[in-house]
Amino acid sequence: MLPLISEVSLAIYKTYVAHTVSLLIFYYLLTPIVKEVVKIIDIHCHLTFKEYETDRGQVIEDAQAVLKRVVTSGVDPEDAKKALELADSHPDFILVALGLHPIHVVELTDHEITDYEDFISGNRMRIVGIGEIGLDYYWIRDPLKIKRTREVFKELLELVRELDLPVVLHLRGEGAIEDGLKFISDADIRKAVFHCFTGKPQLAMEICEEGYHISLPASIVRSKTMKKVAKKIPLSSLHAETDAPYLSPDEEVKRNVPQQVKVVYEEIARQKKCDLSTVENAIDTNFERMFGVRL
Repeated sequence: MLPLISEVSLAIYKTYVAHTVSLLIFYYLLTPIVKEVVKIIDIHCHLTFKEYETDRGQVIEDAQAVLKRVVTSGVDPEDAKKALELADSHPDFILVALGLHPIHVVELTDHEITDYEDFISGNRMRIVGIGEIGLDYYWIRDPLKIKRTREVFKELLELVRELDLPVVLHLRGEGAIEDGLKFISDADIRKAVFHCFTGKPQLAMEICEEGYHISLPASIVRSKTMKKVAKKIPLSSLHAETDAPYLSPDEEVKRNVPQQVKVVYEEIARQKKCDLSTVENAIDTNFERMFGVRL
């Protein structure tokens, strides 16, 4: 009987060892991946938009599996309410910035804009920034409409100062970035992120020298200029975003999602010739400094 017991015991022991080794291998393979993704942040997306109407819950769940935080931006009064409600449903994941996209400025009366400013002020403690706000010379061509968006932009910058919050800037079209930089400098704005930056590296450097930050989108994979910006400006001035559901890094997949921000981190690391963890740690620090949120 003794030999039989020994053979059974040996078989059990071998099975135990093999199982333990498999678990250890799985753990050590998985651990770097977990460490790699938990620090990633998407500082600008639009989770309230209609593109997520049918599966918004799943989109957020999928994003939570990969990201630490996202900032969803309310772009008009109705969207702002939706953004706050969505954040209330995911308090440890979704942060909110409230703004007025320049294309919506021309849709609202002065009274409606004043009411909206009051709404933002009343929700000061529920948001991390004002934005997106700014200038859009790409979609808005009428001189009178451009004039009004510039006036409202200046007015909203006063709100930024009053509430002492960072501002997320939308500046699109020829000359818009330069004008926006002048506006925020003249308004003595201390904290600003140039969202979805499409300007040239030299202009990006000027912005950084003023103490402001640049955010690069997932479409960086298709832009030589954005890659040059990522290479040139200090890591201490960079953020990453998706602008989801827009600007997908994959042209064949139209709808973008927040976790695609990873491609921005990867491209920054490639341009800086550093490891991904260095980029992650730097962007974490930048985010905390800019938005005053402890991660």
